[in-house]
Amino acid sequence: MARPGSGLLVPVNGLGYPPQNLARVVVWEWLNEHGRWRPYSAAVCHHIENVLKGDARGTVVLGQVDGQLSPYIIDLQSMHQFRQDTGTMRPVQRNFYEPSSAPGKGVVWEWENDNGSWTPYDMEICVTIQNAYEKQHPWLDLTSLGFCYLIDFNSMSQTNRQSQRKRRLRRRMDLAYPLIMGSIPKSQSWPVGASSGQPCSCQQCILVNSTRAASNAILASQRRKLYGGQAGNPGATGTLTVVRQSNTFAGTSLWSPTSLPLSNANFPCSPVMPSLSSAHGHHALTINGQNNLNRPGTQRISMGTARGAIPPGVPALPVKNLTGSGPVHPALAGMTGILMCAAGLPVCLTRAPKPILHPPPINKSDMKPVPGINGMRRKTKKKHLRRGKNPEDVVRRYTEKIKVMPDEDCTICMERLVMSSGYEGVLQHKGIKPELVGKLGKCGHMYHLLCLVAMYNNGNKDGSLQCPTCKTIYGEKTGTQPPGKMEYHVIPHCLPGYPDSKTIRIVYDIPAGIQTNEHPNPGKKFSARGFPRHCYLPDNEKGRKVLKLLIMAWDRRLIFTIGTSSTTGESDTVVWNEIHHKTEFGSNLTGHGYPDPNYLDNVLTELSAQGVGEDNLKD
Repeated sequence: MARPGSGLLVPVNGLGYPPQNLARVVVWEWLNEHGRWRPYSAAVCHHIENVLKGDARGTVVLGQVDGQLSPYIIDLQSMHQFRQDTGTMRPVQRNFYEPSSAPGKGVVWEWENDNGSWTPYDMEICVTIQNAYEKQHPWLDLTSLGFCYLIDFNSMSQTNRQSQRKRRLRRRMDLAYPLIMGSIPKSQSWPVGASSGQPCSCQQCILVNSTRAASNAILASQRRKLYGGQAGNPGATGTLTVVRQSNTFAGTSLWSPTSLPLSNANFPCSPVMPSLSSAHGHHALTINGQNNLNRPGTQRISMGTARGAIPPGVPALPVKNLTGSGPVHPALAGMTGILMCAAGLPVCLTRAPKPILHPPPINKSDMKPVPGINGMRRKTKKKHLRRGKNPEDVVRRYTEKIKVMPDEDCTICMERLVMSSGYEGVLQHKGIKPELVGKLGKCGHMYHLLCLVAMYNNGNKDGSLQCPTCKTIYGEKTGTQPPGKMEYHVIPHCLPGYPDSKTIRIVYDIPAGIQTNEHPNPGKKFSARGFPRHCYLPDNEKGRKVLKLLIMAWDRRLIFTIGTSSTTGESDTVVWNEIHHKTEFGSNLTGHGYPDPNYLDNVLTELSAQGVGEDNLKD
């Protein structure tokens, strides 16, 4: 551990504009009522990116990937999130991070709130915490990021410097955020055109454009109500601070204040009529030449204001009291009806497409062994893999002592190698003195031996060691996966993108149980939702290679772990680890299906990062 005063102080650095043709991790975020950008989950971001590829001006239905977000849609043209049952609007933004950062690895840092549940940090803070954690810093000061908190990695706690209140924090693994290559667009929102014409008659366009029209009309009505006295007085002037949208993907806030003169010209009292374009590829809406959805903060829509914003002469359609027997949720249908009524458009809802998770029914006789792989199932037990020896023996096994110390830092304790380890006085080991330095055999990186012992004690204690600089694994890395069963066989169906191959189906089944000492809360029950889980690979040479390595990763207990679900928020449950699987058989609506030409290469890379590489396969 570093001595007092030698911890990490975080400089405030903007993310900057990423260079051309460079891989970047994409994180979509929404602006909350406190002015903080809050990240969507990785699964939701994959879904948004998939929609964005098909239609950059389209609408994203978040409930397709996360049931808890069913009331929300994102309008990619105006870059706003809209809650259909309350009318709440919030700006959204698309941010970029390094592939080696926390979102690129699927790492999520969370703090325990007053209700005993876990809340993820803002992505900027999460990235900073992960960087300090990977460098084995003992603590992290968030003051320079605008937060009076001190992170202690040894006790895994967050301390408020003012109140001295401590909260628990934790690190969990989740789905990695989407990765994109190539040039990145310079504009984060797509400008609204000023074309005119008849509105498009397709159902989706009616839904989206009517929502925009109603929202714009209501916002204009609220502006007139708020500043009506000044606008109605020709001699009244003043200053109104509004927010202007940025044109770049900078790491700073998406909004900047601008002062405009306040007069009746800014808030006309005449009725507001929307203008809709008719081109499918460029749906646009303007009101007096302005995109009125680009407003900061939240806007509440009530029944009264909606009615008051309807221009004269536009017939108001009654909103029926739906019983819930149809395919549309009553609250969603009712609120959408109000919005369409305000826009003077007919109510027309569309049903969202559903992912195809499973193949057609298959007889047991049609399930065949995978060619080249013995058996069709594996099991793991609580004591399936032996624990490592004492920490000193493990460290000595993979290092050699250095007599002449180089003039550089130990990246674990951040002390110079010519000085004693920062863990002096914290750890006591008879055989390892704090001034001893060792060099790892494969990669050659050097650290204090006592620092390597401290790092090992903070891990899984499985007899393996991983270089904190280059991530080279020494020994056989194992995980904390609970006991369960893995089955695999070939089924006579094809995956999208592989018309000439049959399909390898993997079935994971893990029952609920009690956590052990290697888990977050020993002695506490853990749940196992969604099991058995079905995953799919093409039955070709590379697919069979991936399966062999997945079997090896299963034996080493690396496929699952115990943590908090990113979709339900449930803690103490079985979740995926850092190796991604395809769980959609015949679609790719959430990014967990086919076609995906890069998936097999990506999962081979993820397996290699866990120490399960192709060199482990025996000919």
